[in-house]
Amino acid sequence: MLYEFRSRATGTVTMVGKSAEQVLQIIGKPVEPTGIITVAQIPAAISALVTAAEREQPPAETQTEESDEESREALGANFVSLRQRVYPLIELMREARAADVDVTWGV
Repeated sequence: MLYEFRSRATGTVTMVGKSAEQVLQIIGKPVEPTGIITVAQIPAAISALVTAAEREQPPAETQTEESDEESREALGANFVSLRQRVYPLIELMREARAADVDVTWGV
């Protein structure tokens, strides 16, 4: 399932189900097909996302008998951090707050 976050002041940010659900949980919103983040709620939502992204730990590297460098590079290439996933949404929220408009999401 895809979630589209949008505001009247910006474009949209599209996220796949699990990533969007994680974001909604972080900002304290119910995981529902549609919803709203009001202008008053945007600063707290941004703060929660930034804090969660800073606290995220990359996956532990597994030791294999194969090659050290190749396995580390493959692991790093497949890992997309929370910070990378939420950055566009944080920017959307900042622009929405500056324009004094709400952010909504829908499936």
